[in-house]
Amino acid sequence: MFSNGQYYLLKGFSYLICILPYSLVVRLGRGLGHIYFIVASKQRKRGISQAMQGLAISYGEAEKVIRRLFYNLGQMFAEVMYMPRLNAEKIRKYISIEGEEYLRQAVEAGRGVVFLTAHIGNWEWMAARLSAEGFPITTIVKQQPKAQFSRFINEYREKMGVEVFSRGTNDMIKAARALKKGKVLGFLADQDGGADGVFVDFLRRKASTPLGPAVFAEKFDSVIVPGFIFRRPEGGYKIVIKSPFSYQRNADKDQGLYKNTLQMTKIIEAEIINHPEEWMWFQKRWNTQYIEGNSIIDL
Repeated sequence: MFSNGQYYLLKGFSYLICILPYSLVVRLGRGLGHIYFIVASKQRKRGISQAMQGLAISYGEAEKVIRRLFYNLGQMFAEVMYMPRLNAEKIRKYISIEGEEYLRQAVEAGRGVVFLTAHIGNWEWMAARLSAEGFPITTIVKQQPKAQFSRFINEYREKMGVEVFSRGTNDMIKAARALKKGKVLGFLADQDGGADGVFVDFLRRKASTPLGPAVFAEKFDSVIVPGFIFRRPEGGYKIVIKSPFSYQRNADKDQGLYKNTLQMTKIIEAEIINHPEEWMWFQKRWNTQYIEGNSIIDL
């Protein structure tokens, strides 16, 4: 168990980070990412291997991608620690939005919004920026192995105006109610779906993929809006919101879930290919073994 002492250690580190100017926060974070790249050998090796296969690139090319990824993750960690300093002025300075009108139109439709995203860029800052613009942002999160880290990060999310629901708990009822009320429900839909997922092609391999976004969109007739956050060359971030689309219904419900999940997965895949150094290549995305014919929807 993650002790209370460790929780307060995170809070103390965050306090120190918040004293620094943002430019120094970025430099410190990227330095931490460099150290992480050196010491986290399992994650580094897994990331290089999966990037080689997923992008069809050489070992050297994959190593460069993963090195940049680790630097970016170190920066993200420092930026999460810096979140208490994100007032309205700072958050608009550091994070721009492209396609905001798409999300606003989807919210105005009144049927709730399934917000499709992934572990790309600084997804925590994306939620904070959208909340600052008045969007009713909620999100389904995976419980962290360390309970006190979940306590820490959820506390910061809620301070930014983001309503949090824990996957696999009674919070799923609250998530459904949020959609019925017309809120934006965010899904990080690039994780392993386990035994409950459906296998689709993802980065040149079959991957068990969560059905959650498709299930919620189908049940509540919610608009689906893809949105991602990327680093800007000049510093800071840009949120890119894509054109909304509706769930495509099928007489065979399983086929409908499969085809819509595949469509959403391809959207995520395209962003990863275009921004490979922004995605968490070392996560256990293909952890669930694919066996020919073992999926209820195996085309």
